[in-house]
Amino acid sequence: MEQLEFNREEVLFKEQVDEEESSRLGYCFLKRTIDLICSLIGLIILSPIFLVVAILIKMESEGNAIFSQERVGKNGKRFKMYKFRSMVVNAEELKDKLTSKNEMNGPMFKMKDDPRITKIGKFIRKTSIDELPQLINVFKGEMSLVGPRPSLPKEVMKFEGWMMKRLEVKPGLTCYWQVSGRSDIGFEDWMKLDVKYVKERNTFVDVMLVFKTVGVLFGDEHAR
Repeated sequence: MEQLEFNREEVLFKEQVDEEESSRLGYCFLKRTIDLICSLIGLIILSPIFLVVAILIKMESEGNAIFSQERVGKNGKRFKMYKFRSMVVNAEELKDKLTSKNEMNGPMFKMKDDPRITKIGKFIRKTSIDELPQLINVFKGEMSLVGPRPSLPKEVMKFEGWMMKRLEVKPGLTCYWQVSGRSDIGFEDWMKLDVKYVKERNTFVDVMLVFKTVGVLFGDEHAR
């Protein structure tokens, strides 16, 4: 009788696990479908803005309008992330001289009045227009509309063990950090928000975060 009860509990547990896995697979399929459709539509509709921004960037400074940089994606896989260039061409070289002025604790670098940012760069950062080329990354499947922001390899190397959980999902254009204060949030709290998303993610949360992020396009006092 005891063996029968044990087997029954085992079956119920297996059914619960199978149901959770099925639900997760359904969520992942729906999320990818939404990413694919929305990124394609976004790239088509926003193409005139892409062209105007690219021209303005080229008019102000030399160099490519689109800036690509290696980032760490899901399960540690590296990829090239795209952005509109908002800084001078030699920004990475100048960064070493500004390390002492970093306003973000942890391995991330954030500076309120960063001298490397161009005039048009300030505007596209304020409105988050600089992030729009990442729709290409979303379309390619390297990123998602919603997920933790992709980190630099050298930043990931300094992560504590619990922070690595954020690498279990694709990085995204927006997440809790973007709608909760952005640069005014400390590094550890930022990581906690990302881990919170990984644990709680579902379609409702994704849709909610996308709608909350729309307001950022009209300017965000926390954007830098």
